[in-house]
Amino acid sequence: MGSATTQALAASNAALHAASGVDLGVSGELFAAGRALADAPQLSGALSDQGASVVARQKVAEDVFGVLGATTRALLATVAAERWSTADDLVDAVEELAIRAAAIGGADADVEGELFQFSRIVAADPQLELALGSRLGDPAAKGALVDSLLRGRASDATTLIAASVVQRPRERRVRELLARAERLVAAQRGRTVATVTSAVALSDAQAARIGAMLAAKYDTTVSVNTVVDPTLVGGLRVQIADDVIDASVASRLADLRQRLAG
Repeated sequence: MGSATTQALAASNAALHAASGVDLGVSGELFAAGRALADAPQLSGALSDQGASVVARQKVAEDVFGVLGATTRALLATVAAERWSTADDLVDAVEELAIRAAAIGGADADVEGELFQFSRIVAADPQLELALGSRLGDPAAKGALVDSLLRGRASDATTLIAASVVQRPRERRVRELLARAERLVAAQRGRTVATVTSAVALSDAQAARIGAMLAAKYDTTVSVNTVVDPTLVGGLRVQIADDVIDASVASRLADLRQRLAG
């Protein structure tokens, strides 16, 4: 991510934080705008063209997205006013705003946990992963498939996010899309996601204790997702951000075998 994009993204997220009336409707409109930008490189290029004035770029955004709600238009105007390193960065930013807006609109739901569980379902079903990840599939049909799988089983916010991100993967795998969305939802809520893998299922109390220890270590609120993997034999494997803490028996045995091998 270029320095221009870093600053532009911070300004766009600040605008979202300051906006009023952010709900799932705004999120849905932002997702739609992001799809339109991804489908029209000339449009995303025009909005990220630093050779054009801010006023000119904002006018393009208003001309194209003028039918959307006032809050959505204001956020897109902020995006158009910023300096982006590439047009793709601008498209990513609109998608990020959409995900963060869904996190705000679905504040009472466990969106991070639901996205994680859906990613596990996708990972366990190769046919589903292929259907959602195929470049040949119709984007709207992919969204409809996810909606049919999650509707009534997950929150509206989770359903909106998952059904939206699969429609325009832009060379990203489905699980990567869902993991990014999960991280962004957690970030919007001031949390960091940790994935804890154990040989047996952890109780809620055990997961809470692990979350408390990680929160103390990393000085942030931690949202814990748990995975059962019997091959670990015992112990835990924890991944939080880019850090991996592997205290599993399988890991210690592998390390011992490596040392014995010289």
